[in-house]
Amino acid sequence: MTAGPHGVRLTLRDVTLGRAGVPVLEGVDLDVVPGEILTVVGPSGCGKSTLLRTLAGLLPALDGEVSQDGEPVTAPRAERALVFQDDALLPWRTVRANVELPLAIQGAGRAERRERAASWLARVGLEEHATKLPHRISGGQRQRVQLARALAAGPRAVLMDEPFGALDAQTRAGMQQLLVDVLRGTGATVVFVTHDVDEALFLGDRVALLSTGRVLTVPRPRERAAHADPATVALRRQVLESLTTLS
Repeated sequence: MTAGPHGVRLTLRDVTLGRAGVPVLEGVDLDVVPGEILTVVGPSGCGKSTLLRTLAGLLPALDGEVSQDGEPVTAPRAERALVFQDDALLPWRTVRANVELPLAIQGAGRAERRERAASWLARVGLEEHATKLPHRISGGQRQRVQLARALAAGPRAVLMDEPFGALDAQTRAGMQQLLVDVLRGTGATVVFVTHDVDEALFLGDRVALLSTGRVLTVPRPRERAAHADPATVALRRQVLESLTTLS
């Protein structure tokens, strides 16, 4: 499959996030490198989802600058896809029709929509379920449909808000690996919010700790067995300590 467009650079400079009169994060500085997977970790209620919605253009910053490739982020754009924990599939549309939806919004013709939807459903292992309605497939399968729908339109950034949080451990591990596999070659920039430390370390090229403002580089290669590596153990300790900062 042809590589997608280059990922975007997302930047926050001295940003205050929240709603009018109720800031939840202040003085945020963050630079998300094009094409990287940045995982974002922090205690519950610290503003992880608020950060994601601000990057998506759904929630304006209260102060400071939020930009994409140097241009202010002021509203949602199709090139920034948002993926939630709730799969948000349309229950009256088939699996294939759900994946085709962003392509239809872009104005793609019927044949192109079918071809691209079929390609992405194959990549996430759901080609045999294309004509089913969402309630006829499992929660993990619905999340795979949501992932295919988000990527089918060729976004330059994918913003993910704890998308695997409701899945059981085995399904979650499978989805993490699937995400890494299907993103390979797309070039998209990914910001992935999670409260799971091991998920953050497995997926992320870097990990942003909202409670301390630090951004840490994750050792590579990306392997499950690396959790026993001394460098990974030390990094995991730092991330866990950051989660107790606001508790």
